[in-house]
Amino acid sequence: MASHEELKARLEKDREHISDRLNALKADSVSAGATREGSPFGKREEEATEAFELEKRMALERQLHDSLSEIEAALAKFEQGTYGRCEQCGQDIEVHRLEARPQAKLCMTCKSQQRI
Repeated sequence: MASHEELKARLEKDREHISDRLNALKADSVSAGATREGSPFGKREEEATEAFELEKRMALERQLHDSLSEIEAALAKFEQGTYGRCEQCGQDIEVHRLEARPQAKLCMTCKSQQRI
């Protein structure tokens, strides 16, 4: 069973990892833009491939930003002394749920009642 301190350390490590990935994506985006400026597009296939890659990169960036926000919110709960409590019912979130997803906001009961 993981302690709250172990879960906090895991969240901090995840925050660092996601921040690094976001920075790498931004760097790739800048270098892709520089490459794009130097080459004229003559083929629709190239443009379609590039548009698809841009959409994938943007979706990944959104997903990483969302994950980072969840982690930041969980870390803020440590500071407030509310980490591990369900935001809906106020009960303690199950330890096995926090071990699987340290940034969980809801207990299993409330999560299962949530509409997808």
